Amino acid sequence: MTEPTLVAAAGAVVLRRQSGRSQVLLVHRPKYDDWSFPKGKLDPHEAPRTAALREVLEETGVAIRLGPPLESQAYTFGPRHDRVKLVHYWVGRARGEDDVTSYQPNAEIDEVRWVEVEAAHRLLTYARDRATLHEAMPFVRKTYPLVVLRHAEARARRTWKGDDRERTLTVHGEHQAERLPPVLEAYGIERLVSSSSRRCWTTLAPYGVLADLQVEVTDELAEEDATDVGVVEEVEWLVDLRRPAVVCSHRPVLPLIFDALGIDPPELDLGAMVVVHHRQGRIAAIERIAAPPSR
Repeated sequence: MTEPTLVAAAGAVVLRRQSGRSQVLLVHRPKYDDWSFPKGKLDPHEAPRTAALREVLEETGVAIRLGPPLESQAYTFGPRHDRVKLVHYWVGRARGEDDVTSYQPNAEIDEVRWVEVEAAHRLLTYARDRATLHEAMPFVRKTYPLVVLRHAEARARRTWKGDDRERTLTVHGEHQAERLPPVLEAYGIERLVSSSSRRCWTTLAPYGVLADLQVEVTDELAEEDATDVGVVEEVEWLVDLRRPAVVCSHRPVLPLIFDALGIDPPELDLGAMVVVHHRQGRIAAIERIAAPPSR
């Protein structure tokens, strides 16, 4: 029996609160005469997170950042149901303007509408979408991402003759750092905080250039100077900001950061990260992201 063809796609359940009401962004596709969430197939070599942002912007005109992840949908389609579509979903939040009244209909999407959640359950065409909307409901109130990132691959300590704080990234590590911006951009990161060691702040530098953001460095996150009290203060400050932020540090310091967040410390490879979605000081969701490949 022939294995079904897998088609990867991504989208978002974009939520907002308007006049005390919870609303979700829906699209109508004239080809299928259905109401669903904005989504679409991944381009070649495209990451699901990047595709989710692109598809929502293309189908609705609304730029978003990602919130907590949701369960993926998998279902068969095609005349012979010999293809399987796997759709990766996240909660989405508008970045900036979310008015869709000036949307120009086209052959793919002829209507975009903010719909109150109760009405959306009735309007959505597919039961799988109603289940996904139900799953997203705990995140109607806005959460903020705090990315905890282990620096990219650096030169071996034994081969470095100077101050260890100045130890540089390897070529592989530089490539890892160059591939981080789309991931951080997906979460709308606005604040970059790093250990004062070169291998940490240079990991964040490519995103800083792309987003025109300064990397804020501190000895409190450095391997040589970190203390329990100092790390707790840094983490509490970042959480209290209520802004999407990333903190980049070292393997020995990461457990202190996770302890300050009340999370069991995971093992992270060089260049890997954990996205902690929080609201009012409480953890709403956690997702782990592997290190980017070099090339």
